[in-house]
Amino acid sequence: MTDVLNGIRVDPEVFALRPDFAVLAVVVEGLPSGPSDEDSAKALAVAAESAGDDPHVEAWREAYRAFGAKPNRTRPSVDALLRRASAGLPQVNRVVDLYNAVSVQHRLPVGGEDLDCYVGLPRLVRARGDEAFDTVRNGEPDTEVADAGEVVWRDDAGVTCRRWNHRQCVRTRLREDSERGLFLLERLEPMSLDALSDAADDLVSRLTALAPGATVARTLIRENA
Repeated sequence: MTDVLNGIRVDPEVFALRPDFAVLAVVVEGLPSGPSDEDSAKALAVAAESAGDDPHVEAWREAYRAFGAKPNRTRPSVDALLRRASAGLPQVNRVVDLYNAVSVQHRLPVGGEDLDCYVGLPRLVRARGDEAFDTVRNGEPDTEVADAGEVVWRDDAGVTCRRWNHRQCVRTRLREDSERGLFLLERLEPMSLDALSDAADDLVSRLTALAPGATVARTLIRENA
């Protein structure tokens, strides 16, 4: 766990784009995986009732504009979830439902990755323009290439999340049988670091309530930390 957390890197070019960026990375071993259930559906419903716009969401829209994305078409993940809240947040599986509920409740992007599907260590970079991203198009496996200058999470095998936190690849998604998860909670100003920590505490509390034997570790990554 500590090898993963100590190995996560944010490229200086990303900090040059947004010096206020911070990510709180949480590793959980022994996930309470499984299909969506009554508890995860309730968590999504409660989060949806709290949905509303927030200055932190607007900060993410500004960050997207800074690397050339159009946030009305390519939305930050938390923005996309908040816009779906009135119609009901989507159910995916137990763990994904819980971290999406935390994302909406705390108004910040939260990503979840299956560590057993990683090749090498996570890093946040500005893409060269030749990095592969595996996805699904029209129900069939497909491969895209990241745009040059786009902010992406990646590992040694390719892009794991395009446009900072907009869309996750298929390979590292958390599934109903995932055992080890990496959760990335991302913050820009005006969200405080204390509020970021509170969101991580909420996520860990929800997961460990369902899996009391889970092992948890976390680290904060920010500029000049």
